Amino acid sequence: MRARNAFSLGGVALLATLVFAQGTEQDELPSAPSAAQQQSKPQTPATPPQTAPAPGEPASQEKASPTPTQPQTTLPAEQPATQSPKNESPKANDKTSSPETSEETAPTIFRTVNEVNVVFTVTDKHGRYVKDLKKNDFKVIDDTRPADEIRSFHNETDLPLQVGLLVDASNSVRDRFKFEQESAIEFLNQTIRPKYDKAFVVGFDATPEVTQDFTDNTEFLSRGVRALRPGGGTALYDAIYYACRDKLLKAQQRGPVRRAIILLSDGDDNQSHVSREEAIDMAQRADVIVYTISTNIIGSRNKGDKILERIANATGGRPFFPFQITDVANAFAEIQDELRSQYALSYKPADLKADGRYHSIEILAQNHKNLRVRSRRGYYAPAQ
Repeated sequence: MRARNAFSLGGVALLATLVFAQGTEQDELPSAPSAAQQQSKPQTPATPPQTAPAPGEPASQEKASPTPTQPQTTLPAEQPATQSPKNESPKANDKTSSPETSEETAPTIFRTVNEVNVVFTVTDKHGRYVKDLKKNDFKVIDDTRPADEIRSFHNETDLPLQVGLLVDASNSVRDRFKFEQESAIEFLNQTIRPKYDKAFVVGFDATPEVTQDFTDNTEFLSRGVRALRPGGGTALYDAIYYACRDKLLKAQQRGPVRRAIILLSDGDDNQSHVSREEAIDMAQRADVIVYTISTNIIGSRNKGDKILERIANATGGRPFFPFQITDVANAFAEIQDELRSQYALSYKPADLKADGRYHSIEILAQNHKNLRVRSRRGYYAPAQ
């Protein structure tokens, strides 16, 4: 009889634990900064990070969350020297543990690296890329003050690429969608090198949708582009935010890589949960350069074109405005050339405080006339 009572009490306790666990798992991630105004809409859990498929594996599709989480507040360059394990060993408090165990459970020391990484491009007055400059040819201005030190400098013309192709699949681009697909496929075939570069494909209307995850297989990427179908509204900013936060920022990497987004869109946005500036902020935090290709072919700049220009310039990319639909292929070719013609440096700001404040960046090619340097406009300092 006592055994039965004990079994009954144990079952009740187990049931209560399960009910509590279900209640606490419903809202693990906060919604996006601007989603507070959308509280009447149901919240969709954010898509968990995916592991990139190995070459030769078929793609898996995923539907992205329309409500991204709060942007991270740390710079990409800021990495702790070491990380504490999530679960400490049961022997951590054992005074009789061996010397090896004592070393494993030693206190972890965290160190903030006050260093900013910047990728930039240099062109002459004719727009041709200049690739033979040295460290001493440049001066960095951080918030109107010269940087204390340029710690590293590389003429990085051959870094591995991590590229996100974002294609506007809303109704507004339906009439020219087929040609844009073929131009994008040609770009991927010429740019992505097997076993070296990786890319993914996202189509977006009301929500972003991955039609091909990270891969170096250009055939899979081509299938992902051809799987796109136009229709629905436009959530442009959500697509950029999602691609930077959930794909590029979380992508596995071995050593330095160059992260870029190629965005084909008319610049209209009518359904995003994040703002334009929040999307730009996430791209800057993920160290992503955004190249925009306008799909407007009306012959004059409109509001959408100005939005595309703002996104590209703020992230160190470049906006393209093809006059004819056939010029889209030329824009892709120029982006491919630029991705192989860039510099990378890291520097120590003169006065970097952990206040979360925005800092402007200006890189000058000193002692060289008529050279233009293009880089991202700034970054956010770490927050305490």
